[in-house]
Amino acid sequence: MRADAIVNVANESLLGGRGVDGDIHRAAGPELLTECHTLNGCKTGQAKITKGYRLPAKFVIHTVGPIWRGGNHGERELLVSAYRSSLELALANRCEAVAFPLISSGVYGYPKDQALKVAVDTIGEFLLSHDMTVYLVIFDRAAYTIGGKLFADVAAYIDDRYVEAYTDRGETQRRRMTLATMPLESELAPAQAHAGLNEALSKLDESFSQMLLRKIDERGMTDAQCYKKANIDRKLFSKIRSDVHYKPPPWPSPWPWSCRWFEAREMLEKAGFAFSHASKFDIIVEYFIAHQNYNIFEINEALFAFDQSLLGG
Repeated sequence: MRADAIVNVANESLLGGRGVDGDIHRAAGPELLTECHTLNGCKTGQAKITKGYRLPAKFVIHTVGPIWRGGNHGERELLVSAYRSSLELALANRCEAVAFPLISSGVYGYPKDQALKVAVDTIGEFLLSHDMTVYLVIFDRAAYTIGGKLFADVAAYIDDRYVEAYTDRGETQRRRMTLATMPLESELAPAQAHAGLNEALSKLDESFSQMLLRKIDERGMTDAQCYKKANIDRKLFSKIRSDVHYKPPPWPSPWPWSCRWFEAREMLEKAGFAFSHASKFDIIVEYFIAHQNYNIFEINEALFAFDQSLLGG
């Protein structure tokens, strides 16, 4: 992971403190503290920027998150402002990539699940209209949890289909019988086989790339809206647009999002993949598509909760 700027969760003095704040100051060297003395502090919910000095990042964006006081003292609004102010500073300084910690979720006591939702929602909204790579660095697994009801629903969905994958042998047997009755290539006359192949090649279906671009046009989306919603890199999307025969890499792939269930299956088949009920990853993805929930951050939370790879990583 490389970032032009890292976000430092500071106190209002900006003169260093405990935890990550102190670690960043030590790693950047004394020059960082010298520059911070010139900034005259920073109010809660706002952000200021300095050079990165000895850090691998060009800039350090210092922001002050709110202290949790029960949730009725404007904490959420201040936390949203801390993210937005930091993102605006990164944009103004032409940063292409910025890395955030989970602001206020440490000693400031903001509940980790609520802090994560604010981070995801605020960053996601910003990225809909700006082209930037944003990393959200989670140090504590407890922050990456999903609601109890959703966890139970996904777990039940997995259990039902996991059982189905290993107990429904009838369909497998029928497929084998069908294959057994098909004529082998060696049983066909050479001319017949050649003619059949030419005919088949002349009737190629729509490719993965063609189908994806058609769906984008049908929904009136821009390219940027599509690849940001899918949580994938702009360069990868350019490959898909420029190569009609492009096939995406193996799972985890985020491309079925915003498709109805049958469309998602068709798109995956065109990419050379298929959902498998022998895979928890596939079943979780299937669950969200079947329930028309296309929020990739929520899907990743569920995948994380069940120890699966994340989409768009």
